[in-house]
Amino acid sequence: MQFGIGEILTLAGSLGLFLFGMKVMSDALMEVAGDKMRTILATMTSNRMFAVFTGFLITSVIQSSSATTLMVVSFSNAALLTLGESIGVIMGANIGTTVTAWLITILGFKVSMSAIALPLVGFGFLLTFAKNKTRKHWGYFIVGFAILFIGLQFLKDSVPDIANNPGALEFLTKYTQMGLPSVLLFLLIGTILTIVVQSSSATMALTLVMCNEGWIPFDMAVAMVLGENLGTTITANLAALVANFHAKRTARAHFIFNVLGVAWMIIFFVPFLQGIDWFVTNDGSASPFVEATAIPVALSLFHTSFNIINTMVLIWFVPLIASLVMRLVPEKVDPEKDIDQPMYLNEADLRYPQTGISALLKESTRLFENSVYRALTHGLNVHRSDVESGAKLKAIVDRNEVIEVDIDALYYGKIKTIYNTILEYATMLQSKFELNEEKIELIRNILNANRQLVTVVKAMKPLHKNMSKYIGSDNYFIRKEYNDMRRIILKIVREIQEVKRADKPELNLRKLQKLRAKLDKSDVLMDGSIDKLVRKNLITNEMATSLMNDNATVNLIGHRLITFGELLYVQQDLILEEDKADARALIEEEGILEVDEA
Repeated sequence: MQFGIGEILTLAGSLGLFLFGMKVMSDALMEVAGDKMRTILATMTSNRMFAVFTGFLITSVIQSSSATTLMVVSFSNAALLTLGESIGVIMGANIGTTVTAWLITILGFKVSMSAIALPLVGFGFLLTFAKNKTRKHWGYFIVGFAILFIGLQFLKDSVPDIANNPGALEFLTKYTQMGLPSVLLFLLIGTILTIVVQSSSATMALTLVMCNEGWIPFDMAVAMVLGENLGTTITANLAALVANFHAKRTARAHFIFNVLGVAWMIIFFVPFLQGIDWFVTNDGSASPFVEATAIPVALSLFHTSFNIINTMVLIWFVPLIASLVMRLVPEKVDPEKDIDQPMYLNEADLRYPQTGISALLKESTRLFENSVYRALTHGLNVHRSDVESGAKLKAIVDRNEVIEVDIDALYYGKIKTIYNTILEYATMLQSKFELNEEKIELIRNILNANRQLVTVVKAMKPLHKNMSKYIGSDNYFIRKEYNDMRRIILKIVREIQEVKRADKPELNLRKLQKLRAKLDKSDVLMDGSIDKLVRKNLITNEMATSLMNDNATVNLIGHRLITFGELLYVQQDLILEEDKADARALIEEEGILEVDEA
């Protein structure tokens, strides 16, 4: 039997065609259902069982455990998933990837797809011309699905005929009959193959073909499958190399989970395989140890049962795995960058809409918490530490300390630069993805919130000058009016901080609305207080003019701050709550899981 360079290239080409079909199919499914799957991932991982089911559901739908794992790493990097949630999703993804093995086994070995594969390509290709984007992507899915099985057929045809050349594999016999060393050798082969082709599904397909053609026995095929479980963890660890410690922990947890599973399976290797053999032959079917054509079904059965049992056992040790990972990957806080340099707006988070939006939210919050907060507090002549101390605001403003601050330098040197970067990042995010109305609204809210902050800082410059002048005045009445204005702004700042930490967005919204109403009532022109002060000669005309103008500025600042709080800290929560409800409804429609509140 001749098997030279030409045959090797044919085999490689067949595997490449299979991988191409898998990629086209997976990418098309990601376009059709990816955003819904990401929404589910971001909102439905509140406990371990939900997390496992989420990982299983996403991987089953998009047909790629690597895509699911990369999503998990990205979401961990953006702090959208905790370490425990990430581990649960990865456990579920390991179960979900077995669906692909069954698909290949049933349609690739039990049913001949060659007769309908080319017609499917033609039908799918016609759908790709559809104007409706969903139909277009379904067309690509059908084309990828058909190419996958055409590649599988070529793969089976390009494998040498062992039945008519039994001596060709005599050299393999000594490698398959060494007991534990043989298991470890084929485990290593499976690991290396998966790392090279970067697809456990492709390695599984190759393993199934080799078994079906009699190249390797059932037990060595099982060892290769265990190796695939180790090799598939490399993708996540490579992706985490340039990510933060959250993502690195998730990738290490994936590796540890799979290593633990492989370790206990090697210990129970012989009895477990005997159990699979008993289950397969119980209904009169051929034994995978005897008949090569019986191996694909038995191997898929092993793959599924192993991952389910492994998850059922190790799910109780998630806290222990998380603790181990936290020791292996200690927390490493990124050094605080200058406020004019973005800390969260990185290219990695532009991979998915959810992570990009999360980055925008965090950068906007950081802008407020740093330079804008400083411009506000120092502009009102108070220290940030005093505002956050919990001391009564009346006692704070009565100190009448004057604090020098260059509002222009803060705005042009720091705030404007990061604001422009936020605008640019939001533009890239919206141009890269076809976002639904909710996400578009959320991005608009973020940008609007930032615009409110810019207006507030600009308004603080003239206000600070008069604040510094009149809070130290000998005139009690003008001093009181300016202290009252300072107090209401500081009250709004404190309430926004409370809103950020609170759990119920609806209640928070009502609190901000009450503050808005209170702000409207504090208009010195409308309530007649300025007229009273002037008529009684309690303040000068110059003081009255400054007070009237500055009171209008304070009202503007107060309203803008409240709008900022509503947009950034309340509306985003309401939209995310709607996302969570949509995700739950989607799962309930599937009828797969009865969803109850965690």
